[in-house]
Amino acid sequence: MLKLFTFFKILESNKNKDMNWNILNSIDQLLKIDEKSKNKTQILFKHSTRCSVSSFAKKILESEYNDLLSEQFDVHYLDLISFRDVSNEIASHYNIEHQSPQLLVIKEGVAVFSSSHSDVSFEKALASL
Repeated sequence: MLKLFTFFKILESNKNKDMNWNILNSIDQLLKIDEKSKNKTQILFKHSTRCSVSSFAKKILESEYNDLLSEQFDVHYLDLISFRDVSNEIASHYNIEHQSPQLLVIKEGVAVFSSSHSDVSFEKALASL
């Protein structure tokens, strides 16, 4: 029950805070993300700048973002059109199927949650933890 309370508290606190995206643009960053995920959950958002569904998913994430999310999670943004090699390596490295848009939750160097298309949201990702 405490997990559920914490979950709703995270979602309701200071909605619409400006996103503090960590830009993901090199394969080398994945090992750093894995290392950071040992102490703080990491979230990766793979975005196609050419896709309206992906743009809508990005807006959902931005509307859900708040102070508590920023304290508990690092959020990374990948423009997969510009950095296709990074997107491909994410699929291989985390043993997941490539999707776009796609949201991944990384803990202890492992993708513990993956969603795509209309299922991309912090709410759904946090509910799975």
